[in-house]
Amino acid sequence: MQTPRRVEHQQTDRGYVPVYATGVVDQPWDSYTATDHQVWNILYERQSALLPAYACPEFLEGVERFGLGDGGIPRFDHLNEVLAKATGWQLVAVEGLLPDEVFFDHLANRRFPVSWWIRKMDQLDYLSEPDLFHDLFGHVPLLLNPVFADYMQAYGRGGMKAYAIGPEALMNLTRLYWYTVEFGLIRTDAGLRIYGAGIVSSKGESIYSIDSPAPNRIGFDLARVMQTRYRIDTYQQTYFVIDSFEQLFEATGPDFTPLYAELATRPVHAAGDVLEGDKVYQRGTREGWAKGGDN
Repeated sequence: MQTPRRVEHQQTDRGYVPVYATGVVDQPWDSYTATDHQVWNILYERQSALLPAYACPEFLEGVERFGLGDGGIPRFDHLNEVLAKATGWQLVAVEGLLPDEVFFDHLANRRFPVSWWIRKMDQLDYLSEPDLFHDLFGHVPLLLNPVFADYMQAYGRGGMKAYAIGPEALMNLTRLYWYTVEFGLIRTDAGLRIYGAGIVSSKGESIYSIDSPAPNRIGFDLARVMQTRYRIDTYQQTYFVIDSFEQLFEATGPDFTPLYAELATRPVHAAGDVLEGDKVYQRGTREGWAKGGDN
């Protein structure tokens, strides 16, 4: 079997430029090196020691059910046996970042793309793009939760509609993904907890998102989230908090087309803004915030 490509962003004088892949490949299990497995083990052990005090119970349960800590990089075919029985999803191996329309099609058909390759040893603390650890450890455990699994499929179907409508609608929907699937917090009996994959796969942001006084923590509101820019170069300035996964799924039920038209007439908010009418769990101190650079 020919080893799939490892498709990564390109570094230029203007920063990182995304490079897209489109195909589904076989997970090249036999080509993983001892170092690759060691990187997984280090990242897993570090996060599994930290997250019981920070992540939501549904995420922790998913990690346990999958046996992600059994040692070395998990085999996608083994995980798919568990996942298919639980929620009808399956993992597909990809070479890197997917174009929007390809990504949405996978989600709409209950397929979750996972980059087959894992970061290098000198990238343990930061990587500019999703790798196997981010995709698998960060995203996949919650796909065992039926409500969240349905939300992800609904998001994929909504993405296909937004792509057809145009770039402004697509940006609105991208912000929803960013502030929920990647960087979302949830209210629990034990306090605010993490469910977003971009946080649970990062030691530094796991601690920052819950413990730091710097960021805002604001109650989830669909239109508010879709109007809010975000950061890709630093920890988030604002985290949106859902009450439950049921709330998140119900918010995706209506057709967003009228909402996109309405949002086109409204202002877009900076990542760190706190607005009148927000349900504020914490107004951040703004300590250490970078200026400018919102997406």
